[in-house]
Amino acid sequence: MEMCSRTGMMSLRCLCRLLLRAVPKMFAFSPSLLKTFQIDDEEYVHPPLREVATAGGESPELPQEILIDIFALLEIPDLLRAGSVCSSWHTACISLRSCGMYRRPQTPCLLYTSESAGDNVACLYSLAEKRVYKLTLPEPPIRSRHLIGSSQGWLVTADEMSELHMVNPITGEQIALPSVTTIEQVKPIFDDAGVLQQYELSQYFGEEEFSVPIIYDLDGLRGSLYFKAFVFSDSLTGSYIVVLIHNPIFQLSFARAGDSKWTWLPPSAHYEDCIYMDGVLYAVTGTGGIDAFDLTSSTFSRKVVIDDMKNSIHEHMYIVQTPSGDLLQVWREQEVAAGNHEGEDAPELDPSEIVMETRKIMLYKVDMGAEEVVEINSLQDHVLFLGHSQSHCISAEAHPHLKANHAYLTDDEKCIASWKSNCRDICVFNLGSNSTEEIVPPFWCSWPAPIWITPNPIKMSSGMNKYNCMSL
Repeated sequence: MEMCSRTGMMSLRCLCRLLLRAVPKMFAFSPSLLKTFQIDDEEYVHPPLREVATAGGESPELPQEILIDIFALLEIPDLLRAGSVCSSWHTACISLRSCGMYRRPQTPCLLYTSESAGDNVACLYSLAEKRVYKLTLPEPPIRSRHLIGSSQGWLVTADEMSELHMVNPITGEQIALPSVTTIEQVKPIFDDAGVLQQYELSQYFGEEEFSVPIIYDLDGLRGSLYFKAFVFSDSLTGSYIVVLIHNPIFQLSFARAGDSKWTWLPPSAHYEDCIYMDGVLYAVTGTGGIDAFDLTSSTFSRKVVIDDMKNSIHEHMYIVQTPSGDLLQVWREQEVAAGNHEGEDAPELDPSEIVMETRKIMLYKVDMGAEEVVEINSLQDHVLFLGHSQSHCISAEAHPHLKANHAYLTDDEKCIASWKSNCRDICVFNLGSNSTEEIVPPFWCSWPAPIWITPNPIKMSSGMNKYNCMSL
């Protein structure tokens, strides 16, 4: 039975490839017309819809249900290309994306920007195809924003007013999040005419104010306030929840779809990463502790799941769920690259010249029942994606272009805006040998800092109840 299923899937894939190859003949496309979709070996993933009739005046058509079955097997770039061929194929693609039937596992991509591409253009490097796609995003320009996080195919960005937006690079959809002034520790400062001039960031934790407030310009707050943001699908409401790790001292706030303000979670601090499962938010601290918050409750309290494992903070800490459901805690050690600090008499480096490199990654399986973690030495057939995006663990078998027992890494520095011109720690890390290799030639000295994203072609407005099916 399994063999028949695999054979059927391969037959459909072959049919799909044949159909795509036949497009120029079916629709009398000229090579020059097809090339208009490509620019210098890079491709826009929103090509215009083309209506071209054959010599007989009629376009050959397949039934919509067959087109939908075929298109469901495509990676997103091919799906969008197919949707631009003609109105019939476009309708099939729209139906597939809006009805929740498109569930093909997507390979994560590296999103970055390039000055030569334009201020509103994001570049998407496909690990599956080893090529770059360009995406034109809505205002404000993506190169003027800070990338705070990436989850479920959505970027969370901070604009020049330090306000947050969610944007889906594939669909172009953008959603404004509650104002920064509704975060517990942030107050707006207005001039006599009532015009917003600055922000005040209070330095308190619970009932304790450990320092005097700090005043920031409108665009200066975002670099100090935000560390990470996460977009989690909420199966209970069929919608989404956004969680922030923010200063002072890396506390937690969250907002549900439609909220007008951020909700501050009970005081605790030094959080590094989060995961949301069955209505409970799990957050890992820089000292290896794990706290849980039941977000389905009318009141929010902190439950300690795992006590702190150490007293000092040195590694980057992550929490991630494997495809089989196990919960892992991941520790990532970074050091200044060799050659950057050689000898006691070496001249003091300019901060922009410092290059950080990942030297070691340690894996721990979380045992919730025993309230402990157990070190493991291999991911087996799994792959990690770590950085400023939501941490992911996926199957190498389902993503044959990826390397099993490897971690795909991007930067994850706190206050990363202070490292705008530094070379990035972007690589593939072999968990077996503690060795690294380049993903592509190292041109990643760009801003905003590159980030992993898993493409998502589903518009949130097309039905919140379909949103959860895109989780990876």
